Amino acid sequence: MRMLIVAAVLASAACATPSKEGRNVKTDLSTAADNPLLRPWSGPYGGVPSFDQVKVEHFEPALLGAMDLNRKEIAAIAGDPAAPSFKNTVAAFERSGRRFNDAMAVYGVFVGSLASPQMQAVERAMAPRLAAFSDEVVQNAALFQRLKAVYDAPEKAGLTPEQQRLVWLHYTQFVRAGAALDEAGKKRMAAINERLATLYTSFSQAVLADEEGYSLVLESEADLAGLPDSVRAGFSAAAKAKGLEGKHVVANTRSAVEPFLTYSTRRELREKVWKTFVSRGDNGDAHDTKRLIAEILALRAERAALLGFATHAHWRLENTMAKTPARAMELLEAVWKPAAARVREEVADMQAIADREGASITLAPWDYRFYAEKVRKAKYDLDQNEVKPYLQLEKLREGMFWVAGELFGLEFTPASGVPVFHPDVRVWQVTRKATGQHVGLWYFDPFARPQKRSGAWMDAWRAQERFEGEVPTIVSNNANFVPGRPGEPVLVSWDDATTLFHEFGHALHGLCSNVSYPSLSGTAVARDFVEFPSQILEHWLSTPQVLSRFALHHQSGKPIPPELVAKITRAATFNQGFSTVEYLASALIDMKLHLAGGRPVDPAVFEHETLAALGMPAQIVMRHRTPQFGHVFSSDSYSAGYYSYLWSDTLVADAFEAFTEGKGPYDAEIARRLLEKVLSVGNTVDPEESYRAFRGRSAGIDALMRKRGFAPANK
Repeated sequence: MRMLIVAAVLASAACATPSKEGRNVKTDLSTAADNPLLRPWSGPYGGVPSFDQVKVEHFEPALLGAMDLNRKEIAAIAGDPAAPSFKNTVAAFERSGRRFNDAMAVYGVFVGSLASPQMQAVERAMAPRLAAFSDEVVQNAALFQRLKAVYDAPEKAGLTPEQQRLVWLHYTQFVRAGAALDEAGKKRMAAINERLATLYTSFSQAVLADEEGYSLVLESEADLAGLPDSVRAGFSAAAKAKGLEGKHVVANTRSAVEPFLTYSTRRELREKVWKTFVSRGDNGDAHDTKRLIAEILALRAERAALLGFATHAHWRLENTMAKTPARAMELLEAVWKPAAARVREEVADMQAIADREGASITLAPWDYRFYAEKVRKAKYDLDQNEVKPYLQLEKLREGMFWVAGELFGLEFTPASGVPVFHPDVRVWQVTRKATGQHVGLWYFDPFARPQKRSGAWMDAWRAQERFEGEVPTIVSNNANFVPGRPGEPVLVSWDDATTLFHEFGHALHGLCSNVSYPSLSGTAVARDFVEFPSQILEHWLSTPQVLSRFALHHQSGKPIPPELVAKITRAATFNQGFSTVEYLASALIDMKLHLAGGRPVDPAVFEHETLAALGMPAQIVMRHRTPQFGHVFSSDSYSAGYYSYLWSDTLVADAFEAFTEGKGPYDAEIARRLLEKVLSVGNTVDPEESYRAFRGRSAGIDALMRKRGFAPANK
């Protein structure tokens, strides 16, 4: 079993020895002959998931069967009578768990994108078992002693740098997961992790229930006042999907809520939509998440103490670029003050417009986006409704492909003969333009639908490797864009277009990987470094080369006018106070919650008191309020780590200046350095070293402040 997969399981729980019922389940789907999830991936492109054959009932027996297969592999490694070596211990461990990894990849797709009630029941049943299995591996004393022996051996110096990094990775991840604890500590660790697995699943399913259970039906033409045609089309399609032909529905997801808040002139409806959205998980009903959060925080604090750390935040940040919570907090607090000051300016501008129009209101959170658009038009003569007709989803996708070709020499062509898990999904083969070499597959699942979690994300279903032969990667980008009317192009906002490029940056990180061992491949890097490749790609959306070729009017086909591009450029730092403060509030709450240690926390009280102490502007709420903060409470993934986006953006701002200081965004030499020093090396190199190799120095905060249009941090 690769630690890449173990870490993923730990992120959604951690572990204990499996229950008897988990180990003894017998079904007639427990063999490869009867269960497609237990067969090696076959077909073209190095093998692909058999989505056309998988059914919900396959998952439980497949995962349990794959665990048993992996147990035998682990037992063989741990029981090897030969002295521990890189080959018979570390490499053997890296080789193990293939069937389990493949089954888990497909399981993750169904949990995130096809979460039917039946699938949610499987997830609830399997979460603690998967956690238990992960701990079973980590707590295998014989296996750990062999890994430790290789880690401590003088012969390690004779390994290649990548092999040394792999030894370090496996050993430190085992230690951080509790492998060195005494038996009592291991037992308690396992119990904590198993309980966390259940809590994470309950949290995710509760938030999904609130997203699917609440929506606003727009009954009349008056309810649509102010909404542009493209937004109306999306709401009409959402209503049709619910069987409400002729009506319009605002779903309780960000991709639907934000355009409504931006354009609707019906203030009372904006308030209703906003309150419903920010109250997900906070309605005092069966789906309220605050009790779950309190228990998660308490268990995380106890686990950190068991492992010898002051808090969960100290444990999480040990192997990141920041290293300590203090360094992360220093960055967050340095940006907070200028960002909050900018919000006061933005609110004053918006209130002035509201007053001039005779609105007789004091600006509230559900007014911010609406009046921000008015300020944008007044200050920059830029109306987002002018821009959106040029932002066709399909053309932007073509633009992303073009950028990947120009910068990194990749070519995308439609793939044939590849099963998909939903009719919305399409697949492209990725090759190197210069040689035609197959690199991997890119799956694209762009649209919102019931039983799919909200947001946008990238998945790597198979990591690139050449450990025992070339293995191409398989990655996916997933989003929740609102589909339009059948046969009409889907138009997206500038923010959505930015998100599209962001997630594609993650995919490119996986596709450009060029390492030997899968645990070190692609995006398997420190949490506060993983957002660097994704966030830097956002910059290419606004380049004239992309806009002139791919920002084409959906009716006339004409490219976006240069004068409109100039307006977009001039308005680049517009509303940065709002976007920075809503993000920072979430990041600060996340960090402070996890620095509270073992102190009992009431999430609602903590959120209120902490934001008040920060001086949170009354017109803004956190981008992710605590009761719905999936980054932090649906797994360990971004817990005490939401700061990572800002940390990565300090790198992004500095790194993009390398291009602007050179020959521009398409400077071939700088793109080559970015590819060779960052995107291709995965976790074979410490991220700080990787960045310095690219830039020639470490990044400071000054470029970030320039990018966001704030005063320097020391002024």
